[in-house]
Amino acid sequence: MSFEEMARARGWTDEEARLRKGICEIGKLCYSRFYIVGADGNISARLADGTILITPTGAMKGFLEPHHVARIDMRGEVVDGGPAASSEKGIHIAAYEERPEMRAVVHAHPPHAVAMTIAGIDMQAPFIPEIIVTIGGIPTADFGTPGTPELAASIRNILKCSDTVVMTNHGSVTLGQNLMDAYKKLDMIEHTAKILYLAHSVGHVKPLNAEYVQKLLATRGMLGIKTVNTLENQCGIRRPN
Repeated sequence: MSFEEMARARGWTDEEARLRKGICEIGKLCYSRFYIVGADGNISARLADGTILITPTGAMKGFLEPHHVARIDMRGEVVDGGPAASSEKGIHIAAYEERPEMRAVVHAHPPHAVAMTIAGIDMQAPFIPEIIVTIGGIPTADFGTPGTPELAASIRNILKCSDTVVMTNHGSVTLGQNLMDAYKKLDMIEHTAKILYLAHSVGHVKPLNAEYVQKLLATRGMLGIKTVNTLENQCGIRRPN
């Protein structure tokens, strides 16, 4: 049976079929890039009717098929008699509640980014021009216990004003207008973390000064970039004690 025949047999709309397939493709991509291992992480996309397609609990995301994907409402309840959703569905529900314009969420465990949180290195500080101009920086959330409501609560305030967040000792969450947009931001997080890792390993690390940062932010209008920027809105800035 072809994918199209299976989709028709299961009563999926074109939108649902496309997003189920897309979630599986992003899962394979994350797995191949070592952003997730084993049953780590979870991926979701929001349908036009407000329900959420999300990876199922305990599944290896690199080996999913479209019919494995769960479908839930904004309360986290399965709506079609299908598989149970990820135990961390609360992250995704919180993201869609705080940012209703977003259509996809990727939660992964990118190793360099997680290492930065363990070492206490601030990924919100301005180092890389391309990051400064686009998302600004990458805020770090305080530790929240995985699989509990505490985890979603730990990132909710940051999600209001940032498309990206790294969770202390745990992983990352990225929001996107679509699945590839959310994945792209995950790529940006881990690439930034790799550069910072290398920089810290060879010597003193110095962020760009305020003048350079303002010059870079001023180019956003010229380039037509209108995305949320955490250096502009001061989202997740950690003040010295």
